Amino acid sequence: MAVSRLLEDVLSAEPVEVGRGASIAAHVRAGLDARLRALRAHEAGTRVGEDPEELHQMRVSVRRMRAMLRSARPFLDRDESEPLRAELGWLGRALGPVRDLDVLLERLRSEFTGLPETERSAAEQLVSGLDAEYLRARDDMLAALDGDRYQDLLDLLARATRELPGRGSDVDAAAQLRRLVRRQFGKLRKAVERLPYEPPDAELHALRIDGKKVRYTAELAEPLLGAPVKRLIKATKGFQDVLGEHQDACVAEERIRALLDGFGPRPDAGIAFAAGRLVEREEVRKADRRARWPEAWNTLSGAAAEV
Repeated sequence: MAVSRLLEDVLSAEPVEVGRGASIAAHVRAGLDARLRALRAHEAGTRVGEDPEELHQMRVSVRRMRAMLRSARPFLDRDESEPLRAELGWLGRALGPVRDLDVLLERLRSEFTGLPETERSAAEQLVSGLDAEYLRARDDMLAALDGDRYQDLLDLLARATRELPGRGSDVDAAAQLRRLVRRQFGKLRKAVERLPYEPPDAELHALRIDGKKVRYTAELAEPLLGAPVKRLIKATKGFQDVLGEHQDACVAEERIRALLDGFGPRPDAGIAFAAGRLVEREEVRKADRRARWPEAWNTLSGAAAEV
């Protein structure tokens, strides 16, 4: 698909840079510029599909742009920023199924590489049910990337890096960003405090999403607030990682059980045994991450107290 003149001009220009005294909207425009460049840099590799990391980085760029727009909403013209954020949400949903299947297939196939040959063969037969789903998801993703809606989004992003209007340009940006970070962390803290003694899997997953919002808000603030926020970002990433590994284990276990169900009420004994082995390993991982997340939370709480 041909690149528009607007997008070409933006990408060929020097990256947007802003000083510490710039408005929050100016920092958002600079962040969008950096992430738009990253998105385009990883698009070709995403289309080819040989290296899953290309799609991962493209999806990360989309998520971080959405997060910047969300965190800075009080200081942006929402008539401009919210439609852009909605379109980034659409793109994230177009990329998501392929990325999720990349992660799942790599996880499951790495699990059974060390099994005896007969068990490995049965496990491969079990997991092969995901291959057709993966191909369909890639077709859908490529159709989205080839469509006019994606090109229109790139043009919106290009324009936003230069023209996204702000509100409250006379505010103390550093103070306001610190307030945004603290407010987002406060929401996470309240969510933790509401958890029962043994939280359901879904509540731990929601906690991870809340942690991600803290991290992305902190990343917007880091250029102005420096080392304390950098430490908060590192601690939040550790918190996300533990809960993300827990969620990955939950998803993998659920998908293994669904794949086994696809073989009917009396599946081949070897396939059933392989599924049992894989489920058992995911259960062990879930238990381990459940035991570890409170420590990660304590580390994050300590880092947040310094901001």
